[in-house]
Amino acid sequence: MAIFTLRDPNWPRRSCQAVEGRATLVGMRSLLALAAAATMALVPLATPAQAAPHQIDPRPSNEVLGASLKALAKQSHGRVAVRSIGATNEGRPVWAARVGHGPLRIQYVTQQHGDEPLGTPAAVEFLRTVGVPNTKWHRWLRSRVTIDIVVRANPDGHVRDWRFNYDPDAVPEFGEPGKGYDINRYHNPSLLPDDNPATEAGHIQRAYAAFRPHIVMDYHMQGRYTDAEGREITASLLWPTHPDVTPELVNAAKQVTVVAQQAIDRLAGGNVSQYPGGDYEGIARNAYGLRGSASVLLELSAIDDEQSQIRAAYVAMLAVAQTAADGSLRRVNPALADTIPPRGDPVLAEVSAVTD
Repeated sequence: MAIFTLRDPNWPRRSCQAVEGRATLVGMRSLLALAAAATMALVPLATPAQAAPHQIDPRPSNEVLGASLKALAKQSHGRVAVRSIGATNEGRPVWAARVGHGPLRIQYVTQQHGDEPLGTPAAVEFLRTVGVPNTKWHRWLRSRVTIDIVVRANPDGHVRDWRFNYDPDAVPEFGEPGKGYDINRYHNPSLLPDDNPATEAGHIQRAYAAFRPHIVMDYHMQGRYTDAEGREITASLLWPTHPDVTPELVNAAKQVTVVAQQAIDRLAGGNVSQYPGGDYEGIARNAYGLRGSASVLLELSAIDDEQSQIRAAYVAMLAVAQTAADGSLRRVNPALADTIPPRGDPVLAEVSAVTD
């Protein structure tokens, strides 16, 4: 049984058989080939010596991002619905975009930390792929799933290229006084949005409560690390680790994790590890697991080839959406997540103390 099948003519063919429940890719024959070829020609799987025909901007300005999302809404004839879920402390809109109308609900969140940008352009390309074409396959996918994306949760932090939101009056438990709050520490289920000192976290909480997603994926970035064999890690994944998340939801999140790992490793040439995250309930990965979702963290490594990292994030988004839509996600063995190797040593001498 294949977990999922994705295909892009630019990708090398891979054909692996499922053996004793192992996660594999088989055939590469899905109609998703049409979508992948249309968009990911922009971000080809290339060796470092090969020049990409087009480079996706890894750090679009807030103005460019807003204009791009509005253009997608127009190009898709409304199939991509764009809205603001609130304003930052400096009055910038926090954009969200929704595509599909199916019963299974997926929420992606990008760039809670302003200096971790690459999930954002991946989200734009995902929306373009799923929302603009109108083939039979696209109509089928949109009839099975609804995907809501908070596209750049932290516009003020993006402007400053720092982790926090912007709040010069902040005296935070998590964050930096005089700068702002670490948004990804303020999703506690017991913390009401109106009482949330991290403004953008409150906006995400409201969007989550209104949408009630079955799956949540939170896109971040990390430093550079190697595995036990000395190969560089390109991304890390983790499911909820708070002890009060139900085993059923932990297993569901592990299934999502396996799909994302297989997509990145097999289709984007990646090398995925487990992320060594903690169990604090204010982290989105744990908070939304506690609130009833299969919640997963994806950390893209800060390697030099940012185009390949955008591609990896994009492929993971597509793989999770497709396997959720066709039902194969439910057949993934969650125990395979435990076989993903741990993240190894940092490439550079300094080690960041922050996580998620």
